Amino acid sequence: MAEISVKRLKTSLPICKIHRPFVGSRVKQNLPAVVEESLCGVSTMLMEIAYRLDALANIFEQDDIALPRVAAFFHEHSAQEQAQAEAMLDYLSDRGGQYCNKDIQRPGCEEVCAVIPALELMLGHWKEEMAVMVELSQLSKEHSDPHSASVVKSRFLGPLVPRVKLLGDLLTNAHRVGCTIDRSGGFGEYLINQLQEELTNVTSG
Repeated sequence: MAEISVKRLKTSLPICKIHRPFVGSRVKQNLPAVVEESLCGVSTMLMEIAYRLDALANIFEQDDIALPRVAAFFHEHSAQEQAQAEAMLDYLSDRGGQYCNKDIQRPGCEEVCAVIPALELMLGHWKEEMAVMVELSQLSKEHSDPHSASVVKSRFLGPLVPRVKLLGDLLTNAHRVGCTIDRSGGFGEYLINQLQEELTNVTSG
């Protein structure tokens, strides 16, 4: 039986506008269409963030910047974002939902060439991601899908809290040691790359 059409509510969630629910799924139970569309859209958002962080990592690997621990830090968190995207896709599949393949947007961070603006961009993404996960959890509750609400809160929202704190600390230290906001660089970038515990743990772990 075809799924009842649900009026789409105004939301800031990256809902998949081309989504077509998988009507014939035998495992789908109590997965509202708007939640399925949101899970699909948020999965794509996570992939785009992973792509952007990987692009930032590649910038810091260039020979005219050469900050290998900073690059490794961005690579590490890019991999974590990709893993989160895949985990959300797995959850969507487990609930009988369907993912719509879409083109991933270009990173758009080619002009970033210093530690501080890169960290600020990363922090902005994580704050946006936190807001999206809060709204997705709330949306699931409002549409009588407590399971999705719980999974989003514990599996996807929870890990973001210490990440945002980590980025705030890194930015504070980057400003403290005199990192620049352009390609000129200086001793501050060297100190961050060599001594910052959060970065050295990435390459030694």
